[in-house]
Amino acid sequence: MPFVYIIKSIKDDSFYIGKTFDLEQRIMYHNTVELNEGTSKSGIPWEYYFTMEVKSYFLAGKLEKHLKEVYSEQYCSDLVKYPEISQKLIEKYS
Repeated sequence: MPFVYIIKSIKDDSFYIGKTFDLEQRIMYHNTVELNEGTSKSGIPWEYYFTMEVKSYFLAGKLEKHLKEVYSEQYCSDLVKYPEISQKLIEKYS
């Protein structure tokens, strides 16, 4: 099953939002200097802050886009504090 995730940089407390089928492989990519050629390279090391399993990669893409559009540290924090937000988002975009 696909996932939407938010990782947080241990180095500078920044956030990165993405989607993947394999959480273990994805965090390894984000944390490996030799593999990571993207925008998350400067924040190494990263840790998972929030994950949400969804039923399709298409839905994961919609949710990822939404999270990037409404991004704020408070919103990320609220996703962790209030699990019902995730469920409402899944219902909205399904």
